This record gives sequence, C-alpha cells and structure tokens, in this order.
Amino acid sequence: MKAFSKILALTLAALFAVSVLASCGKNETGNNDDNVEAAKEIRYLNFKPEIADVYKEIAEKYEEETGVKVIVETAANNTYEQTLMSKMATDEAPTIFQINGPRGYANWKDYCADLTDSDIYQHLSDKSLAVTVDGKAYGVPYVVEGYGIIYNQAIMDKYFALDKKATKYTSMDEINNFAALKEVAEDMQKNKEALGIEGVFASTSLKSGEDWRWQTHLANLPVYQEFKANNVDLTSDATKTLNFDYAENFKIIFDLYLNNSTVDKTKLGTKTVNDSMAEFALEKCAMVQNGNWAWGQVSGVKGNKVKAENVKFLPIYTGVDGEESQGLCVGTENFFCVNSQATAGEQKAAKDFIYWLYSSETGKDYVTNKLGFIAPFDTFEDSEKPTDPLAKEILSWMEKDGVTSVPWNFTLFPSQTFKDNFGAALLQYAQGTKSFDDVKKQVVSDWASESAAIE
Repeated sequence: MKAFSKILALTLAALFAVSVLASCGKNETGNNDDNVEAAKEIRYLNFKPEIADVYKEIAEKYEEETGVKVIVETAANNTYEQTLMSKMATDEAPTIFQINGPRGYANWKDYCADLTDSDIYQHLSDKSLAVTVDGKAYGVPYVVEGYGIIYNQAIMDKYFALDKKATKYTSMDEINNFAALKEVAEDMQKNKEALGIEGVFASTSLKSGEDWRWQTHLANLPVYQEFKANNVDLTSDATKTLNFDYAENFKIIFDLYLNNSTVDKTKLGTKTVNDSMAEFALEKCAMVQNGNWAWGQVSGVKGNKVKAENVKFLPIYTGVDGEESQGLCVGTENFFCVNSQATAGEQKAAKDFIYWLYSSETGKDYVTNKLGFIAPFDTFEDSEKPTDPLAKEILSWMEKDGVTSVPWNFTLFPSQTFKDNFGAALLQYAQGTKSFDDVKKQVVSDWASESAAIE
C-alpha cells in the first residue's frame, strides 16, 4: 500500500502541475481553490447500505443543479475498509470517502487531504469534533449524536419550588458542575415522595449486554480526560496504554447514579436499558443517562407521561477542573475525507459537493428529512433542523458560547472484550463483591492486554 501510495503520488504530482497551469486565468470560486477548475465527475464511496438510494437521489439532484456527476458506490455491510482498500488501488478510487475517527485516519492518512480551509470545515459548529493533526483538519464529521444526563424539566421545576428543599439552587441553569449536581440529586432523593418519584435516577442497567451506557459511554469521560491531560496523539500507539488516572471521577458519578436511584444497587444485574427508559417515561425518576436516540424509546412507552418540551440534556459532570465549560458527549464514527491523491480539480469538486449538501436548500432538506442526520454545521436555520427534542438539545449545546463538547474517545477502546469485562466488574462493584480499586486495576490490565492482542 505504501509503495503504491508513493508511485501514485509521484504520478499525480505531474498531473496536478498540468491541471494548475491549465486552470490559470479562470474565475473559479469556492473552498479557497481560486485557481483550480472543478472536475465534472467525482466518486463517493458510501459506508451505509441503508441510505445508498438516498445518496443516489442526491447525486441526481446535484448533477441537475450543477452539471457535476457524482458516482455513488456503496460497500456491503462490514466490508467498508476492504472495499476502500481495493478501490484505492484502481482508476475508480473514490474522491470522497469515510473514516471512523483517529484510528481510521492513522490507516488512511496518506490519502486524507487537508480540509482546514474548506468551506465545510469553516462552518463546522464545533471544530473540536474534526479529526485534526497539528492543527489541520483531515476528517470532517457529517452527522453527530450525543449523550449526557437526560432530565425531566417539569420534575426539576417541582423540586426547585419545594419549600423544604435544602439547596440554594433555583434552576437547572445553575447546575454546571458535579458538586451542584450531587447536592441537588441527594436532596431530591430525600424529597422523592413530595416529588412523586421513586428515585432521582433511573435504574443503572447492569445486565450483561445492557451495560454499554457505563462501560462505554460513561467510561469515555475518564479516557478523554486522561488523553487530553497527557496530550496523547490519538492516532498513535500511545492510546494503547491507559492508567485510568480519572478513575475516581468515574466512581463519584457512578456512585451518584447507584445511590440515588429507583432501584437498590444490589438488584441491578437484571435491569435493561428499556427498563431505565420506561422508568423515565412514566415519571418514576427525574434523570437518566442516555443519548439523543432515546426520545423514540421514551415517546414509545405505553402510558408515557413526559412531554417533549420537558425533555432536556445536562452534561455528565465528574468533578474535573473547569467542567463548568463542559458540554455534552458529542461525536460520530462518520467523517468525510477528500482523497489527497486525486487531481486538484477533483478535490475541489469533492469539497464543493459536500458544502452544497450541507448549505443548499435542496441538500439540507435531504440531510434532515431523508438521511435523518443531526448536522453539525451552522448553515442550518432553525426551521431546517430536526424537531426531535433531544436532537434539538444536542444542537443547542453545541452552539453554546464558551462550551466545549466531549469527543467520543470510546472509538479507541481496544475491544468488546475489554468493555464486557469492565461492565461485569461494575456489576460486582454495585453488588458489593468487588472493590473499586480492583475495578481500576482490572481496567488498566485489560486495556493493555487487549491492545496488545490487536497488534
């Protein structure tokens, strides 16, 4: 692959020089490629078979509006890397392709063009979400999801209005760190009868296979904090070591969930995610950790009592310094890349197409209503954004001044075995048969052994 890359790079360097000379004097616009004429045909290798027909329809509309042909090819399920590798070695190499994050970039960095000056990157609402190296963007997220602590505004307002509450807080706007969250949650638990709830937090699902909210999503925070504090290059082998430096921060929020819940912590081994979401939907609790996808679960519960306008998000606070400016955990495993080995004209056409998809009236309609994406770009007016209450919350948090989203570093977790073992250890901890010190030791050991196993 490397040898092919070098040969291809030398060949295309000559073609690049010719294309630049041929384009001089032409008045072209877009993506800061002012002296380059966009190609009339590009290729896109799509990752998701379930939306292949939508992309083909988009390509037809784009050709109608611009005269540029976009050939959409789609890899079969679970074959994207294999398909991409075989395509890159042919004359039909994709101009636009996808990576799943820093590790994907490490595999394909020789083919990822610098997108820092592109229009699409400039309009990214939260630029920390891009795959960047040395301050340059090589992968731009085109759809995001997010998770945090979902809360019922109506129940929280009821708490803030209690005469006998023991805290000073009067609104959720004041809850911006772990200390405040802990104080409110523990006082609410004491007043659960007055609030008409069985516990502040929904049950912590620790049944095997139902524990991903903790061994993956919650675990993302201490991993993110450790790698950030140590300036770890997420594309390097440095991610193969985890000291679990922020284990105590994980523990305190996990304990808060366990000790202020609808269910005794010794009985969580049978609880599922659906159980948790049903408790929230039926207003047996005020809060539950989950993502924007959960609104469908909540609204679909028979007898659901929670109104859409009362469903809100709060970041997962863990007591780290400066968390007052922390946002939700927002991320994706879907990043657009432009093939750096393509001609300058093809690269420009690729960037033009991506920007059109997320800025034109036609493109944005497809993104929101046909692809069903939460688009992380400031090109969307309120009327063009998703109407799902949790999707709206994700966008609102991303657009808050002075707030930084927590990226999805769980894409760097070494294996499913690591996550399953972590979940099992958390259940033992909740049941009182394992100390958290032993949980920490297991996490560090399993991270190392599972990382070594994938070399």
